[in-house]
Amino acid sequence: MKKEDFFELTAEGYLELETELNELKNVKRKEVITALKEARAMGDLSENADYDAARNDQAQIEARIKELEYKLEHSQIVDKKRKGGSIGIGSVVTIKDDDGDEEEYKIVSSVEADPFNNKISVESPIGIAMKGHKKGDTVLVESPNGGYNVTIVNVA
Repeated sequence: MKKEDFFELTAEGYLELETELNELKNVKRKEVITALKEARAMGDLSENADYDAARNDQAQIEARIKELEYKLEHSQIVDKKRKGGSIGIGSVVTIKDDDGDEEEYKIVSSVEADPFNNKISVESPIGIAMKGHKKGDTVLVESPNGGYNVTIVNVA
């Protein structure tokens, strides 16, 4: 496979996906099978809302299992140690904006991105702007609302 056919993940991100997959296969799948059995026992399936809901849940769980298996099978764990402290997947970066406000972000792949937990994608506007830069650099972040500068205070 070519490098672009793989998902880059941090070790933590790989473990999170693996944990979710195990939960779906070993817990959620069994729960939905039980719900299907109980709904079938109620009789006529053509007008059984519980049965329809359980079948819908089953379809969603199976789709997510397939998605996770594919991502795990086609992923590469990225070593976060970079030459000269440059920013890439796995880096924890502290930045300061023009107002002097500091924020800390972990740079992750698009698969792992979770902005509510300060995990931003290397493919996001700020991730693109910071990738390859080092502590002390000021970078221009291009966004739909216009560009703005951030200074890289620390890279871990």
